[in-house]
Amino acid sequence: MSEIKITVSDEIFRACPEFCFSAIICRVKNSPHNEKLWKEVEVFSTDFRARYKMEDINKRKAIFATRQAYKNLGKDPNRYRPSAEALCRRIIKGIDLYPIDTLVDLINFVSLKTGYSIGGFDYDKIQGNLVLGIGTAGEKFEAIGRGLLNIEGLPVYRDEVGGIGTPTSDEERTKITGETTRLLMIINGYSGREGLEEATDFSVELLKKYAGAEEIILSSTKF
Repeated sequence: MSEIKITVSDEIFRACPEFCFSAIICRVKNSPHNEKLWKEVEVFSTDFRARYKMEDINKRKAIFATRQAYKNLGKDPNRYRPSAEALCRRIIKGIDLYPIDTLVDLINFVSLKTGYSIGGFDYDKIQGNLVLGIGTAGEKFEAIGRGLLNIEGLPVYRDEVGGIGTPTSDEERTKITGETTRLLMIINGYSGREGLEEATDFSVELLKKYAGAEEIILSSTKF
């Protein structure tokens, strides 16, 4: 299986010099629901709700750093919340997560546990290589489940066609579906390298366990 090249633009490094990413490409078997995975999510959610208060969420290192990157780029992180923060807030509010499919549930679980905002894409829908840059005014981005999203000032991965992912939401065009057989998962470390390897290892473990991941290719930030 070929490897997509992922490049980080200078404008991202100027806003967040510590930025690192870890990417996982693999062949997978998606399913509508995995009861054992969902049990892990429920146990973690119950424990998380017992240990954290709402004001603690933004202090989690990965979430704090992502929010700071938004501020450095002129974007309000309270209006355009990073996905990891939004998931954590939902748990604290007592609003149960609802299952989507095994791959999406798995990615959301890793995001909840680590605080990283994670992009999950159908590899076969991506056109060419990816560049992480900054969204521009009027740039079209159809966010999954929420319609058009104003991505001006947001970090955004683009392929040859356009934007496919931000820390707030991914794009409809390259989203994971029940037919997805090859996955690209990008863990975005606005807080730097610390914890990124552990999050990657945990992701690979879950992908093998619950999605039969094979032909796994790992890559990370190149300087």
